[in-house]
Amino acid sequence: MANLPSGTVTFLFTDIEGSTRLLHQLGEKYAILLAEQQQLLREACEMHDGSVVSTQGDSFFVAFPRAVDAINAAVQSQHELTAHTWTNGVSVRVRMGLHTGEPQISSANYVGIDVHRAARIAAAAFGGQVLLSQTTYDLVENELPDGVTLRDLGEHRLKDLRKPKHLYQLIIAGLPSDFPPLKSLELSPNNLPVQLTSFIGRTKEISEVKQLLSQERLLTLTGPGGSGKSRLALQVAAEMIEYFRDGIFFVPLAPITDPGLVASTIAQTLGIIETAGRSIVDNLKDYLRGKSLLLFLDNFEQVILAAPLVAEILMACNELKILITSREGLRISGEHEYPVPPLALPNLTQLPSLESFSQYAAVELFIQRAQAVKPDFLITDDTAPALAEICNRLDGLPLAIELAAARIKLLPPRAMLARLENRLEFLTGGKRDAPARQQTLRNTIAWSFDLLNENEQKLFRRLSVFVGGCTIEAVEAVAEENPARGYILDQFGSLLDKSLLREVEGINGESRFVMLETLREFGLEQLEASGEGETIRHRHASFFLDLAEQAEASLESS
Repeated sequence: MANLPSGTVTFLFTDIEGSTRLLHQLGEKYAILLAEQQQLLREACEMHDGSVVSTQGDSFFVAFPRAVDAINAAVQSQHELTAHTWTNGVSVRVRMGLHTGEPQISSANYVGIDVHRAARIAAAAFGGQVLLSQTTYDLVENELPDGVTLRDLGEHRLKDLRKPKHLYQLIIAGLPSDFPPLKSLELSPNNLPVQLTSFIGRTKEISEVKQLLSQERLLTLTGPGGSGKSRLALQVAAEMIEYFRDGIFFVPLAPITDPGLVASTIAQTLGIIETAGRSIVDNLKDYLRGKSLLLFLDNFEQVILAAPLVAEILMACNELKILITSREGLRISGEHEYPVPPLALPNLTQLPSLESFSQYAAVELFIQRAQAVKPDFLITDDTAPALAEICNRLDGLPLAIELAAARIKLLPPRAMLARLENRLEFLTGGKRDAPARQQTLRNTIAWSFDLLNENEQKLFRRLSVFVGGCTIEAVEAVAEENPARGYILDQFGSLLDKSLLREVEGINGESRFVMLETLREFGLEQLEASGEGETIRHRHASFFLDLAEQAEASLESS
């Protein structure tokens, strides 16, 4: 990968249509088929000056210095794939996407929107079909090989949720040229909002959520503010567009706080007209009954008392599925929760090679958002350790990483790292078109904090004295005025449910409960503001002093 083409580059993405079906059909022989497919593609691409960037499973990612070389490689590949005699006589159909751009090379790999766009173009195709973008079309229109023409497919909105793009299809003499409608967002009705930035990483999470949504009718993505729940849910919805013949509809609930307005908000999104003498809920059920449709209800936490409405609609409409994002689960029958994890982070004690750095989604997100404000920003041997620590210090939270990356014009990574001692003061200045709660990291956390009741807020701020987590025993000793009453357990469970704590396995398999450092810093601010700081720190010190004395006595007696 040391000699990757730079400047204007044409990308080719490929993958096998129905690869999972072939795997089940062939069993161990699938590995033979995969090796044969990879050899055919590699030879055809290298013959036309292509550099194989990466292979994963049945997919290929190749870069070409000239667009016409990429076209020739795609044409040759499709001819040879069609003519090849495959294991057990199966049919192998490979979809391909071509796009030309001027990508950045970071850590000996390509980064940027052009890479993602090429992959999305390939994903819109069917097996045996070759699609190309407008930029590639403009470069090859007058240089096509013999027997190859182009078909204008018009504008399509791809599953990257960005604005529609003009696509073309290669028509190769002697090979199939008629395919079903592209797998774009035009396939089914939807109101999925346009996204102005690329979606980074989360391959594992997307696969898991899609699998769950194919099996369950009610799926709730939970996590703290800024963890990327909404963006992940939007991406999953886009990638599942072909599974819902009657469409996918996004219902933003952040603007409302009254649970009684949820039904009318959903109805308004769907364009349902009120009927005299019937309730809005009955109108909703009448409209949705018999429809294969996905409702995406975003930011449900502030209207959580509307949870019974969700159950009622699902009971009445057996083809309906509902995807929800919330900082806590709805706790109704049939709900399946999926806690959204932080972005993948490099291990600070064993940093990867520079070439491998961008495989971590947190790092790639920082790089791409930094390049949006400082196009010449690159990760180097000098900046990589600081960048890795920044992403770790920010707990892999996408919002926090994006806010930090926006500061790269003013501060290089090492200087930025020093400022993170007070991350809530530093991470401000979000996009002006973002909701107010996402303008700063403090606003995002405060949004969650304000939804807690008084006792939950008290416990949250008291828990902030624990560095590295705590046990239930420690919580009862430090945060509860009267441990004998046991009231604190309900509040503690509520903080877990609301994604403000997470459970991890400690030494000897005991449960420990951890607060993300970004949340803990906010909690410490609230603790000091409450006037309880000195009292709680004294309890904390007394508890661990007693623990140490007990351990010492145990050692002396053994």
